[in-house]
Amino acid sequence: MSDTVLSTQGLTKTFGGGRSLFGAARPAVHAVQDVTVSARRTETLGIVGESGCGKSTLARMLVGLLKPSGGDVSLAGQELTVLAREGAKALGSTIQYVFQDPLSSLNPRKTVRQILEAPLVHILGLDRAGRAARIEELMDAVNLRPEFVDRYPHEFSGGQAQRIGIARALAADPEILVLDEPVSALDVSVQAQVLNLLSDLKAKFDLTYVFISHDLAVVEAISDRVAVMYFGRVVEEAPADALFAAPKHPYTRLLLDSAPVVGRPLGTGAEEIAELPDPLAPPPGCAFAERCPRARDDCRAAVPPLETKAADHSAACFHPL
Repeated sequence: MSDTVLSTQGLTKTFGGGRSLFGAARPAVHAVQDVTVSARRTETLGIVGESGCGKSTLARMLVGLLKPSGGDVSLAGQELTVLAREGAKALGSTIQYVFQDPLSSLNPRKTVRQILEAPLVHILGLDRAGRAARIEELMDAVNLRPEFVDRYPHEFSGGQAQRIGIARALAADPEILVLDEPVSALDVSVQAQVLNLLSDLKAKFDLTYVFISHDLAVVEAISDRVAVMYFGRVVEEAPADALFAAPKHPYTRLLLDSAPVVGRPLGTGAEEIAELPDPLAPPPGCAFAERCPRARDDCRAAVPPLETKAADHSAACFHPL
């Protein structure tokens, strides 16, 4: 697709494995398995799933922080490996990362000015005047006062620190932002402010977002398309409104029923078997089978492929809803 700016094909990540010095097999964790997703220009692709499903591992592979064990990543029509070989300028001006914990992701020994200047020097190559103008533009874009540039990260609240992290990511003028749980460490009122800011920045700079979260309400509010992950695999993908209105995979239904809503009792059944399977000894067939009320013998015999179940709506399930 010509307007696709990010895509993965069969992306896989395994930790461990191989053989010891004496030939014994070492245990391996398959953190991400055969993930194929894409994001169109100026689209927000939401990736949702419970803790341990592989969301953050996938995010780190998208920006080159982790090397895939298999599969490919393409950014703006180029292979990630090609961009990485071309150096920081090519990769940094294409994709940037916003971390979950804003304070720990900022260097405590550097001022905001120094933090923002690093990508301006090493990626964009701006001179002193250009850097000053760009920093002023960035501070205004994330709604921070200009005098904050000479302060240190510990002098800011969590919401302000996350705005600085967003400004740092925007400094390199990227096409794509990967946002890994960017509001999960913030108070609810501050979450709303940061989400509104992200929406404004997306429109202002024509950005494409990969938004990773376990919070369904946040994902629904900000995403155009949503991919649901379970045990390292994408089990459902669809436009956000279609997925939340009529999910096809039983796991997605379980997530929606389990999400707390004011005035509604919590869903039942999710607590009976709430743990993911053992990653060192994955079950055969569908990893969700033991938690699924619709599971049959074929579910335990083979891994269901991600297939189209409705218009622009895919699910990895032999017996979809």
